Amino acid sequence: MPTLPQPPPALWLLKEPDPDQILALKGSPFPPIVQRLLALRKVGATDKAEAFLNPKLSSLTDPFTIPGMDAAVTRILEAVAKKQTVILYGDYDVDGVTSLTLLTLTLRAYGLDPCNFLPTRMDEGYGLSHEGLARCFEQHGPPDLLIALDCGTGSVTEVEWLCEQGVDCVIVDHHEPGAKHPPCISLVNPKITGENDYFCTVGLVFKLAHALLKRQRPEHFDLRDHLDLVALGTVADLVPLHEENRILVHRGLERLSATPRPGLRALKSISGMDGHVQTQHISFRLGPRLNAVGRLETAQTALDLLLCDDTTTARLHAQHLDTSNRERQDIEASAQREAVAMIAENPQLLDGPALIIGSRNWHPGVVGIVASRLMRDHHRPTIVIAFDEDGMGKGSGRSVPGISLVDALHACRPLIEKGGGHAMAAGVSLREENLEAFRAGMSTAIQSQISGDELLPKVHLDAEVQFSDLTPEFLASYARLEPYGMGNPEPIFLARHVDPDLPGNVIKEKHWKLILSQGGEIRSAMWFNAEWSNPPAAPWDVIFKLQRQVWRGVESWQLMINDVRSSADAPAPDRR
Repeated sequence: MPTLPQPPPALWLLKEPDPDQILALKGSPFPPIVQRLLALRKVGATDKAEAFLNPKLSSLTDPFTIPGMDAAVTRILEAVAKKQTVILYGDYDVDGVTSLTLLTLTLRAYGLDPCNFLPTRMDEGYGLSHEGLARCFEQHGPPDLLIALDCGTGSVTEVEWLCEQGVDCVIVDHHEPGAKHPPCISLVNPKITGENDYFCTVGLVFKLAHALLKRQRPEHFDLRDHLDLVALGTVADLVPLHEENRILVHRGLERLSATPRPGLRALKSISGMDGHVQTQHISFRLGPRLNAVGRLETAQTALDLLLCDDTTTARLHAQHLDTSNRERQDIEASAQREAVAMIAENPQLLDGPALIIGSRNWHPGVVGIVASRLMRDHHRPTIVIAFDEDGMGKGSGRSVPGISLVDALHACRPLIEKGGGHAMAAGVSLREENLEAFRAGMSTAIQSQISGDELLPKVHLDAEVQFSDLTPEFLASYARLEPYGMGNPEPIFLARHVDPDLPGNVIKEKHWKLILSQGGEIRSAMWFNAEWSNPPAAPWDVIFKLQRQVWRGVESWQLMINDVRSSADAPAPDRR
């Protein structure tokens, strides 16, 4: 790939916990570094720390406190009593297909056999659409009850049309509500009140199933058996892993590690996983394979895999998902190469506060991934747009902390067909002839949000440690901080004056396996996408994560290097 201008080196910032949080943990049984990590997570009181480190399902709240839950349960149990026809209309990502799977299995326990429908990304787009509903009814006929999962909160006209057709609608969703709510029987969405609004849809379906069980319990159905689905969808959807999400994912990962579900067993096998499952396995192995088919065609195979109960069929579905993921990787790599070449040929694209590029050669299913990579490479808000042969573009954007993409899109509303999302991630549709004006308008809107060093890359460090601190006792306590994810990020540590045992072992010409030593203590380390051909002068200051690995029942720990600087040149990190 061509060489591109690079952002300045990241600023290393050492987080400072609230002194009151530290004081509240004084005398607790936790090692000092774990106390610091707990204080940074604002669980300083010892009883709160114990609850955080030992998540229990008994701590889950009453599901009927969620808006719309009572009406949803009443209407679903009416469908059960009258043996009515039900369609579950979902989304094509992991949250969508796990939500469909969990509610399908729940309703089957009540004697209903719902039909499932997934829209196509290319033709029908996200969520409830007139095109999607038309194909859905063509396939299954109009139902008595349609339950929209992971979509529908903003589908006012579509739900009005359903009402005209005599179809009742229940919506279970976690996306932001607009000023007007759709006229459905029930809208189960905590964002309406802003309380417990961290759930993704599969978490809400779990709460719905819990509410159904409280009202009417079928025989031979244990909701805990399906926590593997909840963990899968929750981690993949990047919602915060705190409060009840932490409990559900903690228990769900245990279930996923030993899942009897043939589809997930086959998917784990083809992903090279052996038993123990952590959030990173969902993020980098299981999730991408389940998402790939929805990006390129239809997510039906992902849903079929989760629902199937036959080992042979499961293996075939897993192979299809793996093949689709490899195809997605090739398409993504091609788009990435073209994007890098485009920027190299037009370096002025990096002159402004935002990077916005488009091409007719790109697949709309991968533009979000490419945008995410470019955003990390250049540390500025980035939007990547795939234009079709008619000049209509579908784009996806990723931002940096402190700059809201959705606010910037609102400022450019006259230039786009539609757009929305969140501060850090958004989607947009626009005509190709408006690209230059859109780029200028977004740059102006984003520049107005910059007040300081938002475009300077930063690494927020949790603690400075010595290798001698990384004792078995510390690691046993540290492991209880899992699961990591949004809202509970994996801690990043700093170790100074570390000696590498060079040259180490270069893997696939880009990864570096090393032995590091400090004060007589030795640790193994892995540095992905390393500067192995031109490393800084030793000794090093190293920032890293601690990764727990379990292979065939044997646990080991490894340092995962984020960045390295020569100790002679590296200043002490700023404290913030």
